[in-house]
Amino acid sequence: MALSPCRPYYTAALLAFALAQPRDVTAAAFTPLGMDSPGVGRPVTPLPMAPVFDEDPPPRLSLATESDRELWKKPGFRFGLGLVYGRLYGIGGPPNANLIGPTIRGGVRLDKEWSLLGSLQYLYATAGGGLQGLRFAGTLEPTWHATEHLSLAVGIGFGGIVEANSTRTNPDPQSSTLTSSYTFPDAKTPIPNCSGVGVAGLVRAQWLVVMGPRSSTGLALQLDGQWTGCVDDSGRVEPDTATSIVRRQWWPHLGGSLTWEIQWR
Repeated sequence: MALSPCRPYYTAALLAFALAQPRDVTAAAFTPLGMDSPGVGRPVTPLPMAPVFDEDPPPRLSLATESDRELWKKPGFRFGLGLVYGRLYGIGGPPNANLIGPTIRGGVRLDKEWSLLGSLQYLYATAGGGLQGLRFAGTLEPTWHATEHLSLAVGIGFGGIVEANSTRTNPDPQSSTLTSSYTFPDAKTPIPNCSGVGVAGLVRAQWLVVMGPRSSTGLALQLDGQWTGCVDDSGRVEPDTATSIVRRQWWPHLGGSLTWEIQWR
């Protein structure tokens, strides 16, 4: 059978109409054979796109991780704040005292085993009929880190007492009878007011628990010793030298304290 002369023009018109449709509308599939061909007018199902894989993916870099305990073993600055509760016992006559107050500790971690720290204490001293005033001390403390948690330290430095009026009796010789300064041979009868400074030492064992990369906390048990040169000023001066007339007395103390501390690095 002969083809119609209009059939080529009809097919070309259908193709032009399909190409003119918007891209977001699913177009019907047409064939050059016309509308009566199989599959004409059915939507075309798009084939799934094959995933594209890069042959050389970019490298992923990550920082090395360390435990918090390992960070605390590294050299660096350390700073701590603590609360102290303890007691001093007089040896050979000086009054006893209960102690409470803050402490500041700072220094440098040298390596995994050693630190060089220093501490400063300002403690309120009180006891019925005993020492009444302020006890202060500053010590330099080489510290050995025996384990991850336990550290041992020995310190030496200065310690002093600033005492207000007390109820203790006034030993002889009285200040009003002195013509020059006087030093008592012992402290069996302590002077009523002690203001002075002397040598202080300590031995401390501390247990610290790491809370994070920047902070740790723990308890410290400490033994204290102090030798204080007390001075009681009479308020008068020597006529020949114009120096103050004072009474001096040496007070030895031993004691202990418990400290709760928070430390930062």
